[in-house]
Amino acid sequence: MEPAGAPPPSCAPAREAEEPPGSPALPAERPRDGEPARKAREEAASAERSHGRGPAGRAARGGGRHGPEERGARTGRRPRVTVDSSKAKTSLEALKISLRQLRWREFPFGRRLPCDIYWHGVSFHDSYIFSGQVNKFPGMTEMVRKVTLSRAVRTMQDLFPVEYNFYPRSWILPEEFPLFVTEVRMMKESDPSWKPTFIVKPDGGCQGDGIYLIKDPNDVRLAGSLQSRPAVVQEYICKPLLVDKLKFDIRLYVLLKSLEPLEIYIAKDGLSRFCTEPYQEPTLKNLHQVFMHLTNYSLNIHSGNFIHSDNANTGSKRTFSSILCRLSSRGADVKKILGFDILLMKNLKPMLLEVNANPSMRIEHEQELSPGVFENVPSPVDEEVKVAVIRDTLRLVDPQKKKRKDIQSQTSEHVSETKEDLLDAGPAGGLEYDTSKTPEAGLPSLCLKQVFPKYAKQFNYLRLVDRVAALFIRFLGVKGTTKLGPTGFRTFIRNCKLSNSNFSMAAVDILYIDITRRWNSMGIDHKESGMCLQAFVEAFFCLAQKKYKSLPLHEQVASLIDFCEYHLAALDEKRLLCGRGVVERRSAVVACPTDGLEGTPALHAPLLNCTAAAGKLAGCRSHRYPGAVSPGAGRD
Repeated sequence: MEPAGAPPPSCAPAREAEEPPGSPALPAERPRDGEPARKAREEAASAERSHGRGPAGRAARGGGRHGPEERGARTGRRPRVTVDSSKAKTSLEALKISLRQLRWREFPFGRRLPCDIYWHGVSFHDSYIFSGQVNKFPGMTEMVRKVTLSRAVRTMQDLFPVEYNFYPRSWILPEEFPLFVTEVRMMKESDPSWKPTFIVKPDGGCQGDGIYLIKDPNDVRLAGSLQSRPAVVQEYICKPLLVDKLKFDIRLYVLLKSLEPLEIYIAKDGLSRFCTEPYQEPTLKNLHQVFMHLTNYSLNIHSGNFIHSDNANTGSKRTFSSILCRLSSRGADVKKILGFDILLMKNLKPMLLEVNANPSMRIEHEQELSPGVFENVPSPVDEEVKVAVIRDTLRLVDPQKKKRKDIQSQTSEHVSETKEDLLDAGPAGGLEYDTSKTPEAGLPSLCLKQVFPKYAKQFNYLRLVDRVAALFIRFLGVKGTTKLGPTGFRTFIRNCKLSNSNFSMAAVDILYIDITRRWNSMGIDHKESGMCLQAFVEAFFCLAQKKYKSLPLHEQVASLIDFCEYHLAALDEKRLLCGRGVVERRSAVVACPTDGLEGTPALHAPLLNCTAAAGKLAGCRSHRYPGAVSPGAGRD
C-alpha cells in the first residue's frame, strides 16, 4: 500500500492540482525561483554528474529515481505532513493553531488523495479512509459510557479492592435497583449515623444532562426514560476539597496512542472547572441547586456568577497547575494520577468521576453582546492547555518522523563512507538534513508524559483481564464477530482441559446459557447473539472459583489463566510439530519413489488435511489480528 499522503508516480507533476479550490495551505509555499536560476542549477548538476563527483553523480550512475520525500530531503526541503480537518468541528480552532506551529499542511475541505492524518471532532465512523492515521478509536465512545465503565471498574475492584478504591460505590439502574435498596438499608442499620446522598447519572449523558441528587433510594425516577435509558447511581462525595469556598473538579487529558502494544500518555497540565455558588453539604433544601453541586462547565456558564478570566489562576475555569501551586503553598503534597474527570476529597484523595471519550477541545466561549446577539470570544486558559495537547499529540504521531530518522541514518552512513567526496562537494552537496531548521527546534518540550509502558513493571500484575480478553479473542472464530458462540465456548473448555468428572460438558452448557441470557437481557447489544467479553470474564471468574476454592479471587483468576495458557501453548506446539512432520514425510515420499511403494493421494490424505488445517488456522489469525501473538506463545 502506498504511504498515506504520498501521491502515485503518475500524479507527481501535478501536485498543486491535488488541493480543491478554497483549501489554503499552512503556511504558504516558498516562491519558486526564476527560470534563469533553475537553468543554472540544472547545468551545474549536469556538469557534476558528468564528472561523477558527489552524491548526485553516484545517483546518476545508479540510474535510481527518488520519491518526493527523498528529493525533498536531498534538496533541504522538509516534506510536510498533510492533515484533513474537514470534520474537526469544535476542535478546529485549536487544531489550526497547532498546525501553524508545526508548519503542517491543512486541508479544511478534505482532499481527493489520502492525507497523513484525519482529525475528527467527535466519533469516527468513516469507512472510506484506507490509509493514514485517525485521532479516534472506533467504538471508544461505547467503551467509556457510564454503565460500561462502572462494570469494568467493579470487575477490577473485585480483583484488586485496594488498588481500585478511587471509584465511588455504584449501582446500575434499573437492573440493580432492588440490590441498591437492600444494600442502603443494611448499611443504615449497621450505622444509624450514616446519612448518605446519591447522584444519578444517565448512561451516555453529557454536559450535565439528566443528572440529579437524591437522599432516599425510593426517590429514583424509575418511570419513563430510565427503562429505555439506563443510568448509574453513585454515592455522592459530600466532603470535597474547596478552593475559594467553591467545589471544583479536574479534567486531565490522556492520550491513548496505541492499543497493541499499549501506549499511554498523560498531559502535564489540565483544567479545573468550578461551581459558581459556595458549596454546602447536600440537604433536602439545596439538592436541586446545580450551580452548587455540579461542576459541569456547560451548566455553570449559564450562571450569573460565572467568571471569564484571562488569568489562569482566577475565574471559573483555571489550569490544574495553578491549583497544584496553591495547594503546595498550603504544604500539601499532591500527585497526578492517571484519570480523566477527577474530584479531590477534603483529605486530597482523588476520586475518578467518569471518563469522557470526546472531551471538548473548544478554545472559545460565547459572549452575549446584546439580547440575542452572541460572539465567540477566545479563552486563554483553554487555549493554553488544549492547543498544547493537540499539538503534542500530532508531534507524537508524526508520520514523517520515522522517514527523517531513516534519512538521517542513511546520510550518516553515507558520510562515513564518502568523506572525501562530501568535503569536495561542500555545503551544496545537500545531503545532510538540517534539523535546526525544523519546527521542532522552536517548540517547547512535550506536554505529554508517557505512563505506559514506561511504568509497565508497576502495573503488569493488574492486567489479568487483558489476558482473559486474549483468550476470548482466540476462540471468537468468525472474522468481525464480537461475541462468543456456544461452540467456541465448548472449544475453549476442551482445549484448556477444564472439564472433568466434577464439571461435565452439560454443566458447561448450562453455565454458558445462564450467563449469556442474563447479559443479553440487560439490553447492551442485540445486534448479534452470543457471549460478550464482559459475560466471558464473569464465566471465567466462576470457573476460577470452582477450580481454586481456597485462594483469593485475584489468585484464583491468575492461576486459571496460567493453567489455560500452559495447555494452549502445548497445543500450539503439538500442531506445529504435526505440520513439520507432514512436510518432512512429504519430502521423503517425493525423494524416495524407488522403494516400489508409490504414494497415493488416499494414503496421505490425513496428513495433508492436518497441514491444511494448521495452515488455515495460522492464516486466519494473521488475517484477523495482524502482528498479534497467540496466548502462551514464547513461554517455553
